[in-house]
Amino acid sequence: MQFLSQKSSLKKSIKNHGKKILKILILLTAITIGFLGFWFASKIILNTEYPILPVSSSNMCVFQLNYDGLTHPFERTLHVGDLIIVQGVNAMSVRVAYPNNDILVFHSYDNGGLVITKVVAKEERNGIVYFRTKGDGVGVHMWPEMPSVSECDRWYDYRENYTWHGMISEKLLVGKVVFRIPWVGHIALFMQNSSGIFIIVVLIIIIVLIVEFVIPKFTGKKAETKPKKSIKNALET
Repeated sequence: MQFLSQKSSLKKSIKNHGKKILKILILLTAITIGFLGFWFASKIILNTEYPILPVSSSNMCVFQLNYDGLTHPFERTLHVGDLIIVQGVNAMSVRVAYPNNDILVFHSYDNGGLVITKVVAKEERNGIVYFRTKGDGVGVHMWPEMPSVSECDRWYDYRENYTWHGMISEKLLVGKVVFRIPWVGHIALFMQNSSGIFIIVVLIIIIVLIVEFVIPKFTGKKAETKPKKSIKNALET
């Protein structure tokens, strides 16, 4: 009888653990689906293929000695580790009035990545808008000082109508920066490499296991000891 009781308890324990593991898998799947849903919804709402980006370059920071933003996170500049919200815009609506000009994000032909920079001037040629740009933190004249043409970015793309006289075409425009969140971009930058993604996934799994298995085990033991004490007190009285 004792053997049958132990066997029944073992089956019950395995069944309970199986339910908890299934619950964890469902939770992780829901988190993944929620994240992907948020990403695609952001792309539609903000009308751009890259609605959320981390800042990985110090070109836009006017404090070159402290470009990580730890000492001045809320200054009017972009720091490495900021998370920016990007919105797709019509090229003609981009503001070029210095120093209240727009920060833009472009596709880069050089490395196939994205470049965050500030528009200095724009010009329409054959129905296409071209932008002259410059990072706030590069050159002699940093923002809010008006830079000279020689200090501005020199864009080049062999494809027709993608660059013109060092200016970049609206064809490569991703959108303009409409909001930034200090520091949070460091997490995204950390996850851009394979080891970072692995560490984040492991941490999430560990947290879920602690919540589902470890905490209930300790709280269950405490709950079991309380009735015993109350019974003992009742017998003594």
